[in-house]
Amino acid sequence: MNPRADWEQRSADLWAAFNAAPDDWDQEEFRDRVGALADELGSDHPVAAFERACAWDSTGHSDKAVPLYRKALELGIDGIRRRRSVIQMSSSLRNIGQPGESVRLLTEERGRGSDELDDAVSAALALALTSVGREREAVSIAVGALAKHLPRYQRSTANYARLLVEPD
Repeated sequence: MNPRADWEQRSADLWAAFNAAPDDWDQEEFRDRVGALADELGSDHPVAAFERACAWDSTGHSDKAVPLYRKALELGIDGIRRRRSVIQMSSSLRNIGQPGESVRLLTEERGRGSDELDDAVSAALALALTSVGREREAVSIAVGALAKHLPRYQRSTANYARLLVEPD
């Protein structure tokens, strides 16, 4: 399901150039360039839908990104892009006023396994929780994710995070 290595490199180069100076790009031109790369994969390729979603999202159009993330997931996107699709779609859902669905998706995602995007899932979930009025739970998740990165006080910080949402 993953594109060829040369395609991946061209895509990575385009994204690196955009991310290095996003304000220097014409947004429509950037989306067109991503679209041209996606066209090489075909309209029913999950990575094509994902890349288009990312381009809309990265240029401030969460509303146009969400259906494309859904399409990528429906088409069976896998690997790290699957998890990125869930995180990014959930963030976009929050941005377009659907934080409840964002909380649901990210809560499910936290139970799906662990990888290098765990903290990104936690951060997105914490933000979504604040949007639905569950700030104490949001702080607990954010502090809990932060705890493992501290040079000291990891155990006590993790316990404090847990105690924010658990009874004494």
